[in-house]
Formats: sequence, structure tokens, C-alpha cells
Amino acid sequence: MTITVAGTGYVGLVAGVCFAEKGHDVTCVDIDEEKVKLMESGISPIYEAGLEELMKKNNSEGRLHYTTDYASAYAHADAIFIGVGTPEMPDGSANLSYIATVARQIAESVEQDCLVVVKSTVPIGTNDKVEQFIRDFLVRDVKVEVASNPEFLAQGTAVHDTLEAARIIIGTESKEAEALLKKIYEPFHLPVVSVSRRSAEMIKYASNDFLALKISYMNDIANLCELIGADIEDVAEGMKYDRRIGDRFLNAGIGYGGSCFPKDTKALRFLAEKHGYKLRTVDAAVEVNREQKLKLFRKASDRMITFCGLKAAVLGLTFKPGTDDLRDAPSLENIPLLLEQGADIYAYDPVGEENFKIRYPQGKHMGGSISYTENPEDALDAADICFIFTEWPEIKRVEPKTYKKLMRVPLVYDGRNLYSPAGMKAAGVEYYSIGR
Repeated sequence: MTITVAGTGYVGLVAGVCFAEKGHDVTCVDIDEEKVKLMESGISPIYEAGLEELMKKNNSEGRLHYTTDYASAYAHADAIFIGVGTPEMPDGSANLSYIATVARQIAESVEQDCLVVVKSTVPIGTNDKVEQFIRDFLVRDVKVEVASNPEFLAQGTAVHDTLEAARIIIGTESKEAEALLKKIYEPFHLPVVSVSRRSAEMIKYASNDFLALKISYMNDIANLCELIGADIEDVAEGMKYDRRIGDRFLNAGIGYGGSCFPKDTKALRFLAEKHGYKLRTVDAAVEVNREQKLKLFRKASDRMITFCGLKAAVLGLTFKPGTDDLRDAPSLENIPLLLEQGADIYAYDPVGEENFKIRYPQGKHMGGSISYTENPEDALDAADICFIFTEWPEIKRVEPKTYKKLMRVPLVYDGRNLYSPAGMKAAGVEYYSIGR
């Protein structure tokens, strides 16, 4: 089947590559010519495990193409998938301008009947508006239907999550649209849940917000554990055997980040308020997460007189391992505070450094400075304090004795509970974690 994908970010590019891997003829559209040239050479513009290998394979086998010429790409496609961004607005609502731009381009370009499929995360009811918008601007006598097909990939495992998804959600308003989407996904051999468009849109938000709730709940319990002398890891161990709860998203830490959970919780909250309803559980999750990100900094502030002139090692910059994405990462909340107070930061991240340098180039910032190191050990050398923000394997491999050996003051604030308190104490490290 001939498929065009609009947008080559995490959603669009991964979808396009995986469709090609399953035998479809796919064209990915992007407005950035340099980005298109990069992808044509087999280089992925995003860091995602396994993606470049599949790009090169399907490029060479002639199933995967890239272009900035959206008109020709949309003209004769059987299906057009929209995977552009819907960034958060200041009030928490979703910015749909990129969706609207693509919808109008489609309306002005299609030369045959086709199905437009929105993969981007959009507020409930958006697909109805997209369909009407396209029909308003159609320049040819063709039939265009719109379907919802939300993605459920996680950054760092996006290719696996697409090819081995737990389920495919499709939201349609006609049997013809449903049949076409099922045919597209037939080679994946995955369960398909077929619902209405609005239900599909809500499934996406409800799923992401439930996971955000779970994370914030465990962080809330972890904070209470610290006060009463319980261990959150023991608590999670006891909880995970209950099949009603499961064993995932039970790790306490310094909050969630990334492109989905922060944006989607705020967007659903905004939508509820717009309809005169208050989502109290989602409100609580957002508030807990906001407070949690600064928990380590506040702990350290209680311990220190000042950060001015201190060497602070920061291990991990991205919001999670396996990605170069910094969106809503705890590092972005904590590092500015350290710089304001005059800390000299030595940061390590195996993947996210270049993206972080865009915001904070190496050198002086505010009252402090930031430098970047090639390994955790260089960051720790002669450091007065260490913050761990991301659980990269390269950081996990640092042994407790290394902190004692390299740091001037072996003082560690671990936001991902990588070490046992007993092991760090035995190594002579003053160690603070979450919920223990």
C-alpha cells in the first residue's frame, strides 16, 4: 500500500520506517531540506535504538523515501498519516497549528480518494475538526476520510513498541476507513481495537495520564516512607505481586518528563476545565510531579550552607535513558538553580550532551559555570557534591567506592535510587535517595 507520513519526529519517522519494514511503500515528508538529506543518507535525526538500521535497510530496498515536496507525496497516497508535533501552549492546551497546516496541504494536494490518519496526540474532537477542515479546503472532487490512530511508543524503545505493540487502536466513523486501517496493520499481526474516533483520542490521554498517576502516586508514597522510616523499594516489591497493580511504573524517583506525560496530563486537565469538570486525580499527579523534581535540590540545600564555588557533578541530563530528549527533564529544573547559586557544574550524559549545550553552552552562566565530561569519573573528580538525574547504564556501572575515591567530599544525591543505602554507607559515601 502507498503511505505518506507527515512529520519525521519520534512519532512520524518511527511509524514510517516500521510501515516500510512491513512491506508498504512509504514517503516521509518534512519541511527541512537538510533533515531530508540526512535521512536519505540513512542517518536518523533522533536518537532511537534500532531506527537507523531499519532506515538503511528499507532505503536500500526501495520502500522508504523522504521529500520536502508534500504536494507530490500526498497526491496519490492511499493513506496519509499525520505525525507532527502538538506542543503545549502556556495555558496547558495543545497547539494544533502544525496539524492545521498539514491538513490544508493535504486538501490542496490530494488527487484521489484517501484516508487521512492522525497519529499525533490531539484533544478529543480534533479529528472531527480535521475532517471538516480538509473538506472545506478540498480543490478536487475526491473523498477524504479522517481516522484516529494514536501511538503508544516510549522514547528509547519506540521501534520495538511499534513493531511489537500490545495493541493497535484505530478510531473510525465508517466501515471503509476501518477496513483500510486494518489492512495497513495486517502485516504487523497485532491485536486491533476498533472504536469511534473520539474514543480513540480519549484512550491515548487516559492511558498516558494513568501511567503519570501511577508514577506520582509512588513518589508521594516514597516521600511518606522517608518520614516514617519505611523503604519504598520494599513497598514496591510487595505491591508488584498483585496482578491488579502490576510491576511497572513502581520505581520512585524525581518525577516524570519527556514529550508525553507532562504535556498530556496538562492537556486533559485543560480539556476537562473547558467542559466545566475538574480532574482531581490528574491535578494531584501534576502537582506531585512538579514538587518532586526539586526534591534533591531542597535536600541538598538543607545540608549545604551554599553551592557557591563548589564543584557539582551532574550525572544524566535526559529525562530517561535511551533517548536524547530533554523535554521536562529534572536536569532542566535543577541545573539553573545550581548555576544561580554559583556552582561549577561538571555534567555527563552519553547522549544528551549536545542537546543540553544548545541551552547551556560550556562556560559561565549566571553566578556559576558548566563543563561537560566524557565519562562519569571525570565529572566526579574532586567534586564536592553529586546529583544523579538519569539512570544510564554508564552511570549505574560506577561503583560506590569510586565516589569515595574520586570526590573531594563523597556526598551523593541520587534521584533514581541506583545504589543501596547500606552499600554506599559501607563505601564511606554520604548518600541520599528517594523514599529510603
